[in-house]
Amino acid sequence: MIRAGLAAALISAAVPALAEQIGEVGVDWVGNDIVIEAVQDPKVQGVTCHVAYFDRGLIDRLSKGNWFEDPSNASIACRQTGPIVIGAIDRSEDGEDVFRTSRSLIFKSLRVKRIYDEKNKTLVYLAHAAELKDGSAKLSISTVPLYGSE
Repeated sequence: MIRAGLAAALISAAVPALAEQIGEVGVDWVGNDIVIEAVQDPKVQGVTCHVAYFDRGLIDRLSKGNWFEDPSNASIACRQTGPIVIGAIDRSEDGEDVFRTSRSLIFKSLRVKRIYDEKNKTLVYLAHAAELKDGSAKLSISTVPLYGSE
């Protein structure tokens, strides 16, 4: 019980941003949906990313098996939604996770990563699937220019 609580605390500490569902579009009669969430960058005030992803319905899960996994596909668009104030962000080439959510029971997650392009004064946001094995090439990218915001 203590280990489970500790693991949950570590996972929540590693994922600072929370998503707020702002839309849900039904795509077929078996309950599959496209979910749209707004994610505020926790270390960059004034930037909001909108992430859209596919969410399998119960009928689809029952008829096709693979009960505990959703597709890796995602789309992202990030924009300035207020005055930009950059906090203590990771400025390394591999950046840092802004948001992460599970796409399967334990083996796959959808992540939004922020990378700072210092030369071009731009924040780059990458939505991608991270899998334990067989990584996915399904990704989406969005940028936010920093016009004198730094």
